[in-house]
Amino acid sequence: MNSTSPVPSGDHAFPSGQQSLTTDGKPWSQRTWSYQFIPCRGIYFDLKRRIPLYSSDWCFNFKPNKLFQVFSATLRMYFINLMPAIAYLIDMNDRTDGIYGINEAVLASALAALVFSLFSAQPLTIVGVTGLINLFNYTDYDIVKDHGINYLQFQAWMLIWAAIFHFLMAIFNFCDFTRFITDMTSETFGFYVGVIYIQKGIELLTREFSHSATDGWLSVVVAISFALTVYWVEKIRNRGFGPLWARRILADYAFVIATVFFTGFVHIPGYLKSADLTKLPITQSWKPTINRDWVVDFWNLEARWVFIALPFGFLLTLLFYFDHNVSSLMAQARHFPVEKPAGFHWDFFLLGVTTFISGILGLPAPNGLVPQAPVHTESLSVLQHVSSDVPDRDGVVHPDIVKQDQERRRRLREGGETGGSVDNQLLSCKIVRTEVAEQRLSHLGIGLLTLGTMTRPLLVTLGTMPRALFAGIFIGVGWSSIEDNGIIGKTLYLIRDPEMTPPNHPLNSLRKATILKFIGIQWFTFAIMVAISQTIAAIGFPLVIIALIPFRYYYGPRWFTPAELSLLDSPTANAPGVMVSIGGDLSRVTGEGLEVAPDTGFLGSLGFNDKLNPVVQGDGDLDRRKIE
Repeated sequence: MNSTSPVPSGDHAFPSGQQSLTTDGKPWSQRTWSYQFIPCRGIYFDLKRRIPLYSSDWCFNFKPNKLFQVFSATLRMYFINLMPAIAYLIDMNDRTDGIYGINEAVLASALAALVFSLFSAQPLTIVGVTGLINLFNYTDYDIVKDHGINYLQFQAWMLIWAAIFHFLMAIFNFCDFTRFITDMTSETFGFYVGVIYIQKGIELLTREFSHSATDGWLSVVVAISFALTVYWVEKIRNRGFGPLWARRILADYAFVIATVFFTGFVHIPGYLKSADLTKLPITQSWKPTINRDWVVDFWNLEARWVFIALPFGFLLTLLFYFDHNVSSLMAQARHFPVEKPAGFHWDFFLLGVTTFISGILGLPAPNGLVPQAPVHTESLSVLQHVSSDVPDRDGVVHPDIVKQDQERRRRLREGGETGGSVDNQLLSCKIVRTEVAEQRLSHLGIGLLTLGTMTRPLLVTLGTMPRALFAGIFIGVGWSSIEDNGIIGKTLYLIRDPEMTPPNHPLNSLRKATILKFIGIQWFTFAIMVAISQTIAAIGFPLVIIALIPFRYYYGPRWFTPAELSLLDSPTANAPGVMVSIGGDLSRVTGEGLEVAPDTGFLGSLGFNDKLNPVVQGDGDLDRRKIE
C-alpha cells in the first residue's frame, strides 16, 4: 500500500469476531411454536455459548495495557451506579414513611452487581436500583397502607411471585420476543423515564423550600450547577482541545469530580455553610433502616393478601422484562465492538434469583439500568484517532485498520516535511471505537466497592452530602435520556425552518404528515404513561409500554411503507452478538428484509429474491403490492 492509498473498506474494516458468531438451534424463520417454547432451550444455548469463555472473562483483565482502563471504568461506574440509587432512595424514603433507607439501596445494588458479575452471561450489563422500582414501590405502599397490611410482608410476596414469573419466562424462552422491540417502543420508554426523573429532581428541590427560602434557592443552584458541570465536562471527550487521553480521563471522571466538588461547596465556611442544607440521612452500618431483622417474616401475611400480591408481581415482571432486556440490548448495541455473545434467557433467570432474594431481605428489587449499562460499555471501549476517510460501521473500526491508517498518516506527514504535497483532508481525524475490554472484574469491583459503602466511615462521608446534589443527579440522568431521543429529534425536524434544514437530512425524503403520524403514536403513548404515573394506578404503566410492542409489529407495516419504516424506525436488537441469543434472522422483523410482516406479504426493502421484486414509485418509496 502506498502512502496515499485509501484504507481497505468493506468487512475487513470491522471487528471479525462479530462475524463469526453463529446461532445455536433453529433460526427464527424456521421455528414452530412447539419448538419456540421448548423448556430451557434458550438457557441451554446461552450457557453453551458463554461457559467456554468464562475463564477469558477474568484472565483478559491482567494484560497491563487494559488494567488502567478497567480500573478507571470501575471507579467511574461505582459513582454512576451508587449516586442515582441513593437519589431514588431519598424519594422512596420520603414516600414510604422511612421503611427504605440508604442501607437497603446500597445492599440491593451490591447484591445485583456481585451476582451478575460472577454468574451472568453478559457481565457488561449493569444491574441495580432504578427510579422505576421507586415509583412501583411507593405506589404499592399507598395501596396497602390503608388496609393495615405490613408492607414489607406484602412486598416480599410480590417479589416472590415476580421471581416465579421470571423463572417461567426464562424457561419458556420469552426473551426471544425482545427481537420485536424497536425504536418506536424504546424511544418512548426512554423519553418517559427521562421526564419522570426530572420530575423527581424538581420534587426533591421543592421540599427544600419547607425549611427556608435561602435553603431552597441554594439547593436549586447546587442541583443545576451539578447537572450542568457533569454535562459539559463529559462533552470534552469530543472536543478538539488537548490530547485524547486527557479528554478521556476528564470525561470519565466528570461525575466523580462534580460529586466531590459540590459536596465540599456547601460546607465552605460563611454564608454557604450557614444555609444548612438538608443532608443525606444515614443509619447504623450493616443494619436495616427500621428496627427489624434482615429476613422479612413473609410467612405471617394473611393468605388472601398473598394472592392479592400475585398481579402486582406480574406487573413488576413486565416492567423488568422490558427495562432489563432493553438495558442489556443497549450495553451490546452495534456501535460497541462487542464480540462475545449475549445470554438473555439465563440473565433473566438470574434476575429472578436476585428478585427473590430482595423480597426475602426487604430490599428494593434491582434490575437493568438503562442509562448506566451503555455507559459501562463505553467506559471499557478503546478509542482511537483515524483519518476521516476511513470507513467505519457505526463508529467501529478494526484495530488492524487503525494501525494501517496510522502508518499511512505518518508517511503523509513525512512527505509534507520533506516538501511533498499533503492533502489536509486526509490528515483530519475522527474518533472511533476499536474494541471493548469484555471482562467481569470491573463489574465485580463495582459490587465490592458498593458493599463497602455500608461501612461506618463511608456512611458518615455520605451523610455530608446535600440532598440537593441528588436532585441534580435526577435532573442530569433524566436529561441524558431526553437530549438525543429520537422523539425529540423528529419533533424538532418538523418545526425547523426548511431553509435551515441540511439538504442531505435523511428525513427529507419523507412527507411531514408521515413523520407526524409516527411520532404522534409515540407522544400519545408517552402522555398515557405520564398520566397514569400521577395516579394510584401508576403500577399499570408497564402494560402500556409492553402493549406498544405488538402494536408496532402488527400495525406498523399497515400504516407505513417499508421505505418509511427504514428511516423512522429500526430494531433495538441489532448487534450480531445480541441476535445469536434470540434466534437471528433480524431481517424478518421490521421491514429491513424479505418481509415486513409474514401475514401481510408486503414487500420489504432489502434482500429480495426472484419472486420478490420491489415496485419502486416515482418518489422512491416501495409500493405496498402483495407478493404473488
